[in-house]
Amino acid sequence: MKGILGTKVGMTQVWSGDRLIPVTVVLAGPCPVVQRKTPEQDGYSAVQLGWVEQREKLANKPRLGHFKKAGVAPQRHLVEFRDYAPDDDSVTVEIFEPGEKVDVTGTSKGRGTAGVVKRWGFAGMPATHGTKKKHRHPGSIGQRKFPGRVYKGKRMAGHYGAAAVTTVGLEVVDVRKDDNLLLIKGALPGANGSLVVVRQSNRRAG
Repeated sequence: MKGILGTKVGMTQVWSGDRLIPVTVVLAGPCPVVQRKTPEQDGYSAVQLGWVEQREKLANKPRLGHFKKAGVAPQRHLVEFRDYAPDDDSVTVEIFEPGEKVDVTGTSKGRGTAGVVKRWGFAGMPATHGTKKKHRHPGSIGQRKFPGRVYKGKRMAGHYGAAAVTTVGLEVVDVRKDDNLLLIKGALPGANGSLVVVRQSNRRAG
């Protein structure tokens, strides 16, 4: 399952024949290989990739020793890709080709504390007929005498966003090797400038 780390740059659109395709631009790689894990030594096969160089004084001693052992500069982000063994000491966008399907993981935009209408898409209370100052409220959240409590997992107001989100089955529209850019069809989770993880897809959207 090949993959790469990158930074979400933003959205634009490109022409493909007579079709205008919305794409998200991702600045990805080169990502240095920091560690290789094997079934004999670690119990499973994986590769650890780094992304975005970091000043030494911002990394703690265990991480500095980890990077020194690998012979690479300190990295801000470290992500493992299981069952992937690249031949080179770094991974670039050349591992992907136009038309290939990928899964993209990012951290969604944080929206703070949100009500049930925004967080869960509730319709809210009636707009008229006696409703007063309760228009965006959830309504009843419990039952009668039995069981006499609110079920765990009840959809209510609370913290919304700032969570890991994976969008699956996206198409790679273009790979610009000279600029280390991936153009991926559609929107990706997260704000511009945030970390995204692009993996080879083994699923289909929907």
